[in-house]
Amino acid sequence: MLRCLGVMALFTGVTAYGQFGPPPLQPRTGKAAALYDIAGYWVSVVTEDWRYRMVTPLKGDYSGILLNPAGRKIADAWDPAKDETAGEQCKSYGAPSIMRVPGRLRIAWQDDNTLRIDADNGQQSRILRFDSAETGGGDWQGYSKASWELVPAGRGSPPIGSLKVVTTRLRPGYLRKNGVPYSANTTLTEYLDRVNEPDGNAYLVVTTTVEDPVYLYQPFVTSSHYRRQQDSAGWKPRRCSVN
Repeated sequence: MLRCLGVMALFTGVTAYGQFGPPPLQPRTGKAAALYDIAGYWVSVVTEDWRYRMVTPLKGDYSGILLNPAGRKIADAWDPAKDETAGEQCKSYGAPSIMRVPGRLRIAWQDDNTLRIDADNGQQSRILRFDSAETGGGDWQGYSKASWELVPAGRGSPPIGSLKVVTTRLRPGYLRKNGVPYSANTTLTEYLDRVNEPDGNAYLVVTTTVEDPVYLYQPFVTSSHYRRQQDSAGWKPRRCSVN
């Protein structure tokens, strides 16, 4: 499945009719500007990287991730028992990795400019902000700024595009269960796209780019897939685990 890419301008319509012209239009809220509905329950469909997602990789196995020497040093020293003793069982459940963790998502609008994503595996909650609020950050899920990006279409064609999310201010964690690190300087960019199939199923495709100047030689890019559920069947919140 292909991800829809593009750029959308969420703008305030300002008229130039003089002081007696109509008042400026108010910016549309994130909910009002939504290109598609992603609210509801979704279950992960593991179609790639099975050995990195369904089981804990062996220590030192960071194939596919171009770690620099500093990153390899941390990955090679991974000690799950030490993480558990330190109360850091959630290091592999941060925003750069949580969408890769097999399980279920519950997505809902917290208000007209705030989208909330809850993950049952690890009991993590992500807050995606469409307004200019600068609150949050410094924890596993960081600060996430969301916007709808539009692909220019022909006259009369329905708008198409993607939900873009940029996350910063992260607490350092792991890209994989086996201690592959990302730093507090990481920038996470995601595109969340809904794809409707002819058979009536709907899928959420999450394309993720992790950029970390501290531990990575180049961006780490992945895609994850979820299938929409009709209800909350199978929703089972469970705590983070080190392996």
